[in-house]
Amino acid sequence: MDFATFFGIIVGFSLIIGAIFIGGAVDTFVNVPGVMIVLGGTMAATSINFPVTDINKAFRAAFYIFAGKSVTANDVVNTMVRIAEISRRDGLLALENIKTENSTLKKACQLIADNTDPETISQTLRIEIVALRNRHAVIQDVFKKMGTYAPSFGMIGTLIGLVQMLTMLDDPASIGPAMAVAILTTFYGALLATLLFLPIAGKLKSRTQQENLHLEIIFQGAQSILENNNPRVVYEKLSSFVPPAERKNERR
Repeated sequence: MDFATFFGIIVGFSLIIGAIFIGGAVDTFVNVPGVMIVLGGTMAATSINFPVTDINKAFRAAFYIFAGKSVTANDVVNTMVRIAEISRRDGLLALENIKTENSTLKKACQLIADNTDPETISQTLRIEIVALRNRHAVIQDVFKKMGTYAPSFGMIGTLIGLVQMLTMLDDPASIGPAMAVAILTTFYGALLATLLFLPIAGKLKSRTQQENLHLEIIFQGAQSILENNNPRVVYEKLSSFVPPAERKNERR
């Protein structure tokens, strides 16, 4: 679980809700029509902009940033070193039996076991990296667009509220409360965009960069194993992807 994401969202909403409670007028910040306009409008516009499959993938990816197991670059480096050890001890064919949930790593092991030409491995894994970037770019774009739509629909809700308020100018006492309700939709839109949609898009971008780095390590590791399956050489080459302070060789 990514506790930083969970912590940030919980603390952010808690501080805002706490400030509202301190103000003592909690009920004035609750407006069901405003929520309907902002959330409903944002989802409707997103559905128009993207296929349903892309929206589903985006929300599954958002769930993954909370529930997914965190894998560091150092973990991937050590995994490739262990694969080098297996290939050196048992031969390249032994890599066919490697068990892993990472489909790219599994593909790399299969290609190595088949003694595939290094150029073919290079092209195959490069395609994987490009495909990952393209898939993740769409997912990030879903939340970026939602971060744009939410404040816009907040303004639409405010305009609707202002029109309704102007119809009540003959009752000065109702203008203040009506104005408060009109502004609430802008508040909802800004809150969702600033504390939810855009930060999730940013987190997904960070995850993309991290996974791209992992694929690059796998790519370079596969080439190193084919060229020279000495685990020490493989480690020394791949450890360059990890900051010196974070390097940890499990073989030591």
